[in-house]
Amino acid sequence: MSEETKVQESAAAEVISQDALDNFVSLKKGDIVNGTIVKIEDNQATVSLGYKYDGVIPLRELSSVQLENAAEAVQVGQEVQLKVVSIDDEKAKLVLSKKAIDNEKAWDVLQSQFEAGEVLEVTVADVVKGGLVADIGVRGFIPASMVERHFVEDFSDYKGRKIRVKVKEIDRENNKVILSAKEVLDQEFEQNKQSIIGNLQIGQEIDGTVQRLTPFGAFVDIGGIDGLVHVSELSWQHVAHPKDVVAEGQAVRVKVLKVDPAAGKISLSIKAAQPGPWESATGSFNVGDIVTGTVRRIVSFGVFVEIAPGVEGLVHISQLAHRHVATPNEVVQEGQEVQAKILDFNPAEKRVSLSIKETEEAPEQPARPERERSERGERGDRGSRGPKVELNNPNVSLSNESMSFTLAERFGDKLSKLK
Repeated sequence: MSEETKVQESAAAEVISQDALDNFVSLKKGDIVNGTIVKIEDNQATVSLGYKYDGVIPLRELSSVQLENAAEAVQVGQEVQLKVVSIDDEKAKLVLSKKAIDNEKAWDVLQSQFEAGEVLEVTVADVVKGGLVADIGVRGFIPASMVERHFVEDFSDYKGRKIRVKVKEIDRENNKVILSAKEVLDQEFEQNKQSIIGNLQIGQEIDGTVQRLTPFGAFVDIGGIDGLVHVSELSWQHVAHPKDVVAEGQAVRVKVLKVDPAAGKISLSIKAAQPGPWESATGSFNVGDIVTGTVRRIVSFGVFVEIAPGVEGLVHISQLAHRHVATPNEVVQEGQEVQAKILDFNPAEKRVSLSIKETEEAPEQPARPERERSERGERGDRGSRGPKVELNNPNVSLSNESMSFTLAERFGDKLSKLK
Protein backbone atom coordinates (compact mmCIF):
# COMPACT_ATOMS: atom_id res chain seq x y z
CA MET A 1 0.00 0.00 0.00
CA SER A 2 1.41 3.39 -0.97
CA GLU A 3 1.91 6.18 1.45
CA GLU A 4 -0.68 8.22 -0.37
CA THR A 5 -3.28 5.48 0.05
CA LYS A 6 -2.64 5.26 3.79
CA VAL A 7 -3.15 8.98 4.19
CA GLN A 8 -6.45 8.82 2.31
CA GLU A 9 -7.81 5.97 4.45
CA SER A 10 -6.81 7.74 7.66
CA ALA A 11 -8.60 10.88 6.55
CA ALA A 12 -11.73 8.85 5.71
CA ALA A 13 -11.69 7.15 9.10
CA GLU A 14 -11.48 10.51 10.83
CA VAL A 15 -14.46 11.72 8.81
CA ILE A 16 -16.50 8.58 9.73
CA SER A 17 -15.56 8.90 13.41
CA GLN A 18 -16.55 12.55 13.43
CA ASP A 19 -19.87 11.72 11.79
CA ALA A 20 -20.52 9.06 14.44
CA LEU A 21 -19.77 11.53 17.21
CA ASP A 22 -22.08 14.06 15.61
CA ASN A 23 -24.88 11.46 15.69
CA PHE A 24 -24.51 10.83 19.45
CA VAL A 25 -27.10 12.58 21.58
CA SER A 26 -25.93 15.32 23.86
CA LEU A 27 -26.98 14.98 27.49
CA LYS A 28 -27.09 17.03 30.62
CA LYS A 29 -28.43 16.52 34.12
CA GLY A 30 -32.23 16.59 34.31
CA ASP A 31 -32.81 15.58 30.69
CA ILE A 32 -35.62 13.14 29.87
CA VAL A 33 -34.42 10.35 27.57
CA ASN A 34 -35.68 7.08 26.11
CA GLY A 35 -33.62 3.92 26.24
CA THR A 36 -33.62 0.14 26.06
CA ILE A 37 -32.68 -2.21 28.88
CA VAL A 38 -29.69 -4.25 27.65
CA LYS A 39 -28.47 -5.86 30.85
CA ILE A 40 -29.82 -6.63 34.32
CA GLU A 41 -27.78 -7.21 37.43
CA ASP A 42 -28.87 -7.58 41.03
CA ASN A 43 -28.22 -3.98 41.99
CA GLN A 44 -28.69 -2.13 38.69
CA ALA A 45 -29.92 -2.22 35.10
CA THR A 46 -27.85 -1.10 32.08
CA VAL A 47 -29.52 1.06 29.42
CA SER A 48 -28.59 1.85 25.85
CA LEU A 49 -29.89 5.23 24.75
CA GLY A 50 -27.64 6.21 21.78
CA TYR A 51 -25.04 8.02 23.84
CA LYS A 52 -21.28 7.54 23.70
CA TYR A 53 -21.63 4.96 26.41
CA ASP A 54 -24.43 3.14 28.20
CA GLY A 55 -26.12 4.42 31.33
CA VAL A 56 -27.09 2.60 34.49
CA ILE A 57 -30.19 2.67 36.67
CA PRO A 58 -29.29 1.92 40.29
CA LEU A 59 -31.68 -0.31 42.24
CA ARG A 60 -32.89 2.63 44.30
CA GLU A 61 -33.84 4.52 41.12
CA LEU A 62 -35.86 1.73 39.57
CA SER A 63 -38.95 1.85 41.80
CA SER A 64 -40.68 3.82 44.52
CA VAL A 65 -40.77 0.68 46.65
CA GLN A 66 -37.91 -1.36 48.01
CA LEU A 67 -36.65 -4.06 45.64
CA GLU A 68 -34.41 -7.04 46.19
CA ASN A 69 -33.04 -7.06 42.63
CA ALA A 70 -33.46 -5.10 39.41
CA ALA A 71 -35.32 -7.92 37.65
CA GLU A 72 -38.36 -7.13 39.77
CA ALA A 73 -38.79 -3.81 37.97
CA VAL A 74 -37.54 -4.19 34.35
CA GLN A 75 -36.73 -6.78 31.70
CA VAL A 76 -34.06 -6.97 29.01
CA GLY A 77 -35.34 -5.38 25.81
CA GLN A 78 -37.87 -3.20 27.62
CA GLU A 79 -38.24 0.39 26.37
CA VAL A 80 -38.14 2.86 29.25
CA GLN A 81 -38.29 6.59 29.77
CA LEU A 82 -35.65 7.91 32.13
CA LYS A 83 -34.33 11.05 33.75
CA VAL A 84 -30.62 11.91 33.83
CA VAL A 85 -29.54 12.01 37.46
CA SER A 86 -25.82 12.66 36.80
CA ILE A 87 -23.33 12.48 33.91
CA ASP A 88 -19.52 12.28 33.94
CA ASP A 89 -18.00 11.90 30.46
CA GLU A 90 -14.45 11.69 31.76
CA LYS A 91 -15.34 8.60 33.78
CA ALA A 92 -17.97 7.48 31.25
CA LYS A 93 -20.51 7.35 34.01
CA LEU A 94 -24.17 8.06 33.30
CA VAL A 95 -26.70 7.59 36.13
CA LEU A 96 -30.39 7.44 35.20
CA SER A 97 -33.69 7.21 37.12
CA LYS A 98 -36.85 5.41 36.15
CA LYS A 99 -38.46 6.19 39.49
CA ALA A 100 -38.33 9.95 38.93
CA ILE A 101 -40.27 9.72 35.67
CA ASP A 102 -42.81 7.25 37.05
CA ASN A 103 -43.29 9.44 40.09
CA GLU A 104 -43.98 12.59 38.10
CA LYS A 105 -46.47 10.84 35.84
CA ALA A 106 -48.16 8.99 38.68
CA TRP A 107 -49.44 11.91 40.72
CA ASP A 108 -51.61 13.38 37.99
CA VAL A 109 -52.97 9.95 37.07
CA LEU A 110 -53.64 9.06 40.71
CA GLN A 111 -55.46 12.31 41.31
CA SER A 112 -57.70 11.60 38.34
CA GLN A 113 -58.32 8.01 39.51
CA PHE A 114 -59.08 9.21 43.02
CA GLU A 115 -61.64 11.75 41.83
CA ALA A 116 -63.32 9.26 39.48
CA GLY A 117 -63.34 6.41 42.02
CA GLU A 118 -61.62 4.26 39.42
CA VAL A 119 -60.56 0.70 40.16
CA LEU A 120 -56.94 -0.10 39.32
CA GLU A 121 -54.97 -3.33 39.44
CA VAL A 122 -51.71 -3.30 41.33
CA THR A 123 -49.07 -5.86 42.24
CA VAL A 124 -48.11 -6.25 45.88
CA ALA A 125 -44.42 -5.38 46.02
CA ASP A 126 -43.85 -5.93 49.71
CA VAL A 127 -45.49 -7.01 52.95
CA VAL A 128 -44.71 -4.66 55.82
CA LYS A 129 -45.92 -4.19 59.35
CA GLY A 130 -49.51 -3.01 59.21
CA GLY A 131 -50.25 -3.81 55.60
CA LEU A 132 -49.07 -4.12 52.01
CA VAL A 133 -47.01 -1.93 49.66
CA ALA A 134 -47.58 -1.52 45.91
CA ASP A 135 -45.63 0.37 43.24
CA ILE A 136 -48.07 2.65 41.42
CA GLY A 137 -45.45 5.11 40.21
CA VAL A 138 -45.27 6.23 43.81
CA ARG A 139 -45.36 4.14 46.95
CA GLY A 140 -48.92 3.03 47.60
CA PHE A 141 -49.84 1.63 51.01
CA ILE A 142 -52.76 -0.73 51.68
CA PRO A 143 -53.52 -0.92 55.44
CA ALA A 144 -54.26 -4.40 56.79
CA SER A 145 -57.85 -3.38 57.55
CA MET A 146 -58.37 -2.43 53.88
CA VAL A 147 -57.10 -5.61 52.25
CA GLU A 148 -60.06 -7.99 52.65
CA ARG A 149 -63.66 -7.94 53.89
CA HIS A 150 -62.64 -10.42 56.57
CA PHE A 151 -59.80 -10.47 59.10
CA VAL A 152 -56.47 -11.78 57.77
CA GLU A 153 -53.90 -12.90 60.30
CA ASP A 154 -50.96 -13.57 57.97
CA PHE A 155 -50.22 -11.60 54.77
CA SER A 156 -46.96 -13.38 53.91
CA ASP A 157 -48.38 -15.03 50.79
CA TYR A 158 -49.71 -11.75 49.36
CA LYS A 159 -46.35 -10.63 47.94
CA GLY A 160 -46.47 -10.71 44.14
CA ARG A 161 -50.25 -11.06 44.12
CA LYS A 162 -52.30 -8.82 41.84
CA ILE A 163 -55.21 -7.12 43.56
CA ARG A 164 -57.74 -4.48 42.57
CA VAL A 165 -57.84 -1.31 44.62
CA LYS A 166 -59.22 2.19 44.81
CA VAL A 167 -57.29 5.29 45.80
CA LYS A 168 -58.62 6.06 49.25
CA GLU A 169 -56.40 9.00 50.17
CA ILE A 170 -53.82 11.06 48.29
CA ASP A 171 -51.31 13.59 49.73
CA ARG A 172 -48.77 14.76 47.17
CA GLU A 173 -46.92 17.09 49.51
CA ASN A 174 -46.16 14.29 51.93
CA ASN A 175 -45.71 11.69 49.17
CA LYS A 176 -48.53 9.61 50.68
CA VAL A 177 -51.07 7.42 48.88
CA ILE A 178 -53.50 5.11 50.70
CA LEU A 179 -55.17 2.35 48.70
CA SER A 180 -58.12 0.11 49.58
CA ALA A 181 -58.93 -3.33 48.20
CA LYS A 182 -61.77 -3.77 50.70
CA GLU A 183 -63.71 -0.90 49.17
CA VAL A 184 -63.67 -2.66 45.82
CA LEU A 185 -64.74 -5.95 47.41
CA ASP A 186 -67.53 -4.24 49.38
CA GLN A 187 -68.87 -2.59 46.26
CA GLU A 188 -68.85 -5.86 44.34
CA PHE A 189 -70.45 -7.65 47.28
CA GLU A 190 -73.33 -5.17 47.42
CA GLN A 191 -73.89 -5.42 43.67
CA ASN A 192 -73.89 -9.20 43.85
CA LYS A 193 -76.13 -9.13 46.92
CA GLN A 194 -78.78 -6.98 45.26
CA SER A 195 -78.67 -9.19 42.19
CA ILE A 196 -79.19 -12.36 44.24
CA ILE A 197 -81.90 -10.78 46.43
CA GLY A 198 -83.72 -9.64 43.32
CA ASN A 199 -83.88 -13.19 42.03
CA LEU A 200 -84.96 -14.84 45.29
CA GLN A 201 -88.52 -16.05 45.67
CA ILE A 202 -90.31 -16.71 48.97
CA GLY A 203 -90.73 -20.45 49.35
CA GLN A 204 -87.73 -21.19 47.13
CA GLU A 205 -85.39 -23.94 48.34
CA ILE A 206 -81.64 -23.54 47.74
CA ASP A 207 -78.35 -25.03 48.92
CA GLY A 208 -76.07 -23.08 51.22
CA THR A 209 -73.12 -23.30 53.57
CA VAL A 210 -73.13 -22.38 57.26
CA GLN A 211 -70.73 -19.45 57.67
CA ARG A 212 -70.96 -18.54 61.35
CA LEU A 213 -73.00 -19.27 64.44
CA THR A 214 -74.49 -16.91 67.01
CA PRO A 215 -76.68 -17.58 70.06
CA PHE A 216 -79.74 -16.47 68.07
CA GLY A 217 -79.14 -18.44 64.89
CA ALA A 218 -76.86 -19.41 62.01
CA PHE A 219 -75.76 -17.32 59.00
CA VAL A 220 -75.82 -19.33 55.78
CA ASP A 221 -74.03 -18.38 52.55
CA ILE A 222 -76.40 -18.84 49.60
CA GLY A 223 -74.13 -17.79 46.77
CA GLY A 224 -72.04 -14.87 47.97
CA ILE A 225 -74.47 -13.39 50.47
CA ASP A 226 -75.60 -14.53 53.90
CA GLY A 227 -79.11 -15.21 55.13
CA LEU A 228 -80.13 -15.79 58.75
CA VAL A 229 -81.63 -19.03 59.97
CA HIS A 230 -83.15 -18.11 63.32
CA VAL A 231 -82.63 -20.65 66.10
CA SER A 232 -86.36 -21.45 65.97
CA GLU A 233 -86.02 -22.39 62.29
CA LEU A 234 -83.08 -24.76 62.68
CA SER A 235 -85.03 -27.88 63.64
CA TRP A 236 -88.52 -29.14 64.33
CA GLN A 237 -87.26 -29.93 67.81
CA HIS A 238 -86.35 -27.40 70.48
CA VAL A 239 -82.79 -26.09 70.00
CA ALA A 240 -80.91 -24.58 72.93
CA HIS A 241 -77.96 -23.36 70.81
CA PRO A 242 -77.31 -23.55 67.04
CA LYS A 243 -74.07 -25.49 67.61
CA ASP A 244 -76.21 -28.39 68.80
CA VAL A 245 -77.64 -28.75 65.29
CA VAL A 246 -75.19 -27.34 62.70
CA ALA A 247 -71.48 -26.53 62.35
CA GLU A 248 -69.53 -23.89 60.41
CA GLY A 249 -68.74 -25.09 56.91
CA GLN A 250 -71.65 -27.54 56.86
CA ALA A 251 -73.69 -27.78 53.65
CA VAL A 252 -77.42 -27.32 54.29
CA ARG A 253 -80.67 -27.06 52.36
CA VAL A 254 -82.71 -23.96 53.23
CA LYS A 255 -86.06 -22.46 52.37
CA VAL A 256 -86.54 -18.71 51.80
CA LEU A 257 -89.02 -17.31 54.32
CA LYS A 258 -88.64 -13.56 53.82
CA VAL A 259 -86.66 -11.12 51.65
CA ASP A 260 -86.12 -7.46 52.50
CA PRO A 261 -84.20 -5.78 49.61
CA ALA A 262 -84.18 -2.37 51.29
CA ALA A 263 -82.53 -3.69 54.44
CA GLY A 264 -80.59 -6.34 52.57
CA LYS A 265 -81.89 -9.05 54.90
CA ILE A 266 -82.85 -12.62 54.05
CA SER A 267 -84.69 -14.95 56.43
CA LEU A 268 -84.13 -18.65 55.86
CA SER A 269 -85.31 -21.92 57.38
CA ILE A 270 -83.62 -25.29 57.55
CA LYS A 271 -86.53 -27.10 59.17
CA ALA A 272 -89.00 -25.88 56.53
CA ALA A 273 -86.87 -27.54 53.86
CA GLN A 274 -87.23 -30.89 55.63
CA PRO A 275 -90.29 -33.13 56.05
CA GLY A 276 -92.37 -31.94 59.01
CA PRO A 277 -92.66 -34.15 62.08
CA TRP A 278 -96.36 -34.68 61.49
CA GLU A 279 -95.71 -35.81 57.92
CA SER A 280 -93.08 -38.24 59.17
CA ALA A 281 -95.42 -39.44 61.93
CA THR A 282 -98.24 -40.29 59.53
CA GLY A 283 -98.54 -44.05 59.37
CA SER A 284 -96.28 -44.53 62.38
CA PHE A 285 -98.99 -44.34 65.05
CA ASN A 286 -102.42 -45.86 65.42
CA VAL A 287 -105.25 -45.48 67.89
CA GLY A 288 -104.74 -47.94 70.72
CA ASP A 289 -100.93 -47.96 70.47
CA ILE A 290 -98.95 -47.72 73.71
CA VAL A 291 -96.12 -45.23 73.17
CA THR A 292 -93.26 -43.85 75.23
CA GLY A 293 -92.89 -40.09 75.41
CA THR A 294 -91.47 -37.19 77.39
CA VAL A 295 -93.47 -34.62 79.31
CA ARG A 296 -92.66 -31.28 77.67
CA ARG A 297 -95.23 -28.88 79.12
CA ILE A 298 -97.60 -28.86 82.05
CA VAL A 299 -100.76 -26.75 81.95
CA SER A 300 -103.74 -26.50 84.24
CA PHE A 301 -105.88 -28.83 82.14
CA GLY A 302 -103.26 -31.51 81.48
CA VAL A 303 -99.80 -32.20 80.09
CA PHE A 304 -98.23 -32.26 76.62
CA VAL A 305 -96.14 -35.33 75.90
CA GLU A 306 -93.70 -35.54 72.96
CA ILE A 307 -94.07 -38.97 71.38
CA ALA A 308 -91.81 -38.25 68.37
CA PRO A 309 -89.51 -35.33 67.45
CA GLY A 310 -91.84 -32.36 67.08
CA VAL A 311 -95.02 -34.39 67.70
CA GLU A 312 -96.79 -33.65 70.98
CA GLY A 313 -100.02 -35.08 72.30
CA LEU A 314 -102.28 -33.91 75.11
CA VAL A 315 -102.98 -36.01 78.17
CA HIS A 316 -106.07 -34.38 79.66
CA ILE A 317 -106.04 -34.07 83.43
CA SER A 318 -108.86 -36.63 83.58
CA GLN A 319 -106.57 -39.12 81.80
CA LEU A 320 -103.60 -38.78 84.13
CA ALA A 321 -104.68 -41.25 86.81
CA HIS A 322 -107.59 -43.39 87.98
CA ARG A 323 -107.95 -41.23 91.05
CA HIS A 324 -109.04 -37.62 91.19
CA VAL A 325 -106.18 -35.23 90.23
CA ALA A 326 -106.34 -31.61 91.36
CA THR A 327 -103.23 -30.46 89.47
CA PRO A 328 -101.10 -32.37 86.89
CA ASN A 329 -97.96 -31.82 89.00
CA GLU A 330 -99.34 -34.35 91.47
CA VAL A 331 -98.74 -37.07 88.87
CA VAL A 332 -95.92 -36.02 86.48
CA GLN A 333 -93.05 -33.55 86.12
CA GLU A 334 -91.54 -31.84 83.06
CA GLY A 335 -88.88 -33.98 81.43
CA GLN A 336 -90.32 -37.19 82.87
CA GLU A 337 -90.57 -40.18 80.56
CA VAL A 338 -94.03 -41.76 80.55
CA GLN A 339 -96.06 -44.38 78.74
CA ALA A 340 -99.35 -43.38 77.20
CA LYS A 341 -102.10 -44.88 75.11
CA ILE A 342 -103.19 -43.17 71.91
CA LEU A 343 -106.89 -42.35 72.14
CA ASP A 344 -107.08 -40.27 68.97
CA PHE A 345 -104.49 -39.50 66.25
CA ASN A 346 -105.18 -36.78 63.66
CA PRO A 347 -101.99 -35.68 61.80
CA ALA A 348 -103.96 -33.44 59.43
CA GLU A 349 -105.03 -31.30 62.38
CA LYS A 350 -101.77 -31.98 64.25
CA ARG A 351 -103.66 -33.37 67.22
CA VAL A 352 -103.04 -36.42 69.40
CA SER A 353 -105.10 -37.39 72.46
CA LEU A 354 -103.30 -39.56 74.97
CA SER A 355 -104.07 -41.34 78.21
CA ILE A 356 -101.65 -42.35 80.92
CA LYS A 357 -104.22 -44.00 83.15
CA GLU A 358 -105.24 -46.35 80.33
CA THR A 359 -101.78 -47.91 80.51
CA GLU A 360 -102.23 -48.68 84.21
CA GLU A 361 -104.47 -51.24 85.89
CA ALA A 362 -107.38 -49.70 87.73
CA PRO A 363 -107.05 -50.18 91.49
CA GLU A 364 -109.56 -52.52 93.19
CA GLN A 365 -112.34 -50.91 95.20
CA PRO A 366 -111.86 -51.61 98.94
CA ALA A 367 -114.32 -54.22 100.35
CA ARG A 368 -117.06 -52.78 102.61
CA PRO A 369 -117.53 -54.21 106.14
CA GLU A 370 -120.45 -56.68 106.55
CA ARG A 371 -122.28 -54.48 109.07
CA GLU A 372 -122.02 -51.46 106.71
CA ARG A 373 -123.38 -53.48 103.83
CA SER A 374 -126.21 -54.75 106.08
CA GLU A 375 -127.10 -51.30 107.28
CA ARG A 376 -126.89 -49.91 103.77
CA GLY A 377 -129.13 -52.75 102.61
CA GLU A 378 -131.72 -52.14 105.32
CA ARG A 379 -131.71 -48.43 104.72
CA GLY A 380 -131.91 -49.10 101.06
CA ASP A 381 -134.93 -51.38 101.55
CA ARG A 382 -136.71 -48.92 103.77
CA GLY A 383 -135.76 -45.96 101.75
CA SER A 384 -136.43 -47.45 98.37
CA ARG A 385 -139.39 -46.25 96.53
CA GLY A 386 -142.09 -48.89 95.90
CA PRO A 387 -145.57 -48.60 94.54
CA LYS A 388 -147.45 -45.74 96.01
CA VAL A 389 -149.64 -46.95 98.87
CA GLU A 390 -152.80 -45.09 99.65
CA LEU A 391 -153.72 -45.07 103.32
CA ASN A 392 -157.46 -45.40 102.59
CA ASN A 393 -156.89 -48.25 100.19
CA PRO A 394 -159.19 -51.10 101.46
CA ASN A 395 -156.70 -53.67 100.05
CA VAL A 396 -153.90 -52.54 102.35
CA SER A 397 -154.04 -52.88 106.10
CA LEU A 398 -151.56 -51.06 108.32
CA SER A 399 -152.09 -52.20 111.95
CA ASN A 400 -151.02 -50.15 114.92
CA GLU A 401 -148.90 -53.07 115.96
CA SER A 402 -146.81 -53.14 112.83
CA MET A 403 -146.39 -49.41 112.87
CA SER A 404 -145.39 -49.45 116.50
CA PHE A 405 -142.83 -52.14 115.81
CA THR A 406 -141.34 -50.18 113.04
CA LEU A 407 -141.05 -47.00 115.07
CA ALA A 408 -139.66 -48.85 118.06
CA GLU A 409 -137.06 -50.52 115.86
CA ARG A 410 -135.97 -47.26 114.35
CA PHE A 411 -135.99 -45.05 117.44
CA GLY A 412 -135.79 -47.52 120.33
CA ASP A 413 -132.10 -47.14 121.03
CA LYS A 414 -132.25 -43.38 120.96
CA LEU A 415 -135.33 -43.24 123.23
CA SER A 416 -133.68 -45.55 125.74
CA LYS A 417 -130.82 -43.15 126.11
CA LEU A 418 -133.20 -40.40 127.08
CA LYS A 419 -134.62 -42.30 130.05
